[in-house]
Amino acid sequence: MLKGIPAIISPELLKVLMEMGHGDEIVLADANFPAVSNAQRLIRADGHNIPALLQAILQLFPLDTYVQAPTAVMKVVSGDTYEPVIWDEYRQILKMSGAKFHDFEYIERFAFYERARKAYAIVATGEAALYANIILKKGVITSGA
Repeated sequence: MLKGIPAIISPELLKVLMEMGHGDEIVLADANFPAVSNAQRLIRADGHNIPALLQAILQLFPLDTYVQAPTAVMKVVSGDTYEPVIWDEYRQILKMSGAKFHDFEYIERFAFYERARKAYAIVATGEAALYANIILKKGVITSGA
């Protein structure tokens, strides 16, 4: 156990967050995402939802301020009438974290899979919401942090 580390952050996840460098990406994947077949590094977080993980990760993880959108979500498939309300929860968490968040990058489904394959790691969660996958691009720690 360590002080100041949210309990939801496993030792394996903490290690990966520490290893990542500026510009590396991590995917928080919902329960439907093909995480095992796409991951270079797979972290299991079964039973946890993405909003709780996102909130905990953002306590430790700086988002990239040198790109337009350091967060990305999977765009709703054309013809699908589902509206991902979880995105509003993500927006709230991102704004409350103090991150410089404007809006997500919206990525077509298969392009999202391709980008996820290149990510430093994928965290497989138990999140049941549809279109809940989110990519975070790591930034830098400034001397004031």
